Amino acid sequence: MGNTKFLVELIRQYPDLIWKVNDNNQTIFHITVKHRHEDIYNLLYEIGAMKDLITPLRDGHENNMLHLVGTRAKQKQLEDVSGVALQMQRELLWFKEVKNMIPLSYRERKNEDGLTPHELFTMEHKELVTEGEKWLKGTTNQCMVVAALIATIVYAAAFTVPGGYDQTNDKTTGQRNGIPVFHSKVTFIVFVVADAISLFASCASILIFLSILTSRYAERDFLESLPKKLISGLVTLFLSITTMTVAFGISFFVLYHKGLLWVPILICVFGVLPVLLYVKLQYALFIDVISSTYASRFV
Repeated sequence: MGNTKFLVELIRQYPDLIWKVNDNNQTIFHITVKHRHEDIYNLLYEIGAMKDLITPLRDGHENNMLHLVGTRAKQKQLEDVSGVALQMQRELLWFKEVKNMIPLSYRERKNEDGLTPHELFTMEHKELVTEGEKWLKGTTNQCMVVAALIATIVYAAAFTVPGGYDQTNDKTTGQRNGIPVFHSKVTFIVFVVADAISLFASCASILIFLSILTSRYAERDFLESLPKKLISGLVTLFLSITTMTVAFGISFFVLYHKGLLWVPILICVFGVLPVLLYVKLQYALFIDVISSTYASRFV
């Protein structure tokens, strides 16, 4: 990173460097694109119309700048991205960005091997697509198990409410009331609402993850479709875990009161721990998906 910043300052001080080419007829921007150095690449936006004289240049193998993007990045350059599927998304975003920079007539130019930039990209990233599919399916299956378990728990909790049901007979009809004993308490209403939200959120999460499993896993799906489904599934799963914990903690406020109020308070404090643990474990993945899918200017 430090070397990159030094090169950026060096180019700004000596603008003529942008016209220098190596033995393979590649400028510093061609090398930058190949090695995914965004800071140096962004200088193309500062030089204005002159970029149209640099981007079409071809090397000794008839590769233009977009061909260089088609080659797969080194694994070390993708290590900071969480998950293989998001690494594929990063590569697609980079290809899309450089494609918009290249003149239209050069986007389908073939190199000496007879490959267009996109054909080269597809060939180079075929293995990454396969690895991304395996990673997504593995992650999705694990999340679906958790979501299904939560749905089962909160569904059962909806019919075994804290305090049970009023079993006395109605004076008018002679039938049992069947009304929850604590139905008039605010805490009981919070329990019911939280339990319902947890059930609906877990069911939604299952359906979203199911849609990921049944996807085509085409190359272009890794750009927006699959990452958006993944973040939606993780968010709904997080919501179901949180509301399940709330329902569990609130249920003790329904049962314990007055002198025993410390019991539900203590339980709620410990109940926050699984939610915080989930956030900590999934934080990097959340940030990578959101920044690439929703915050990137390339999408």
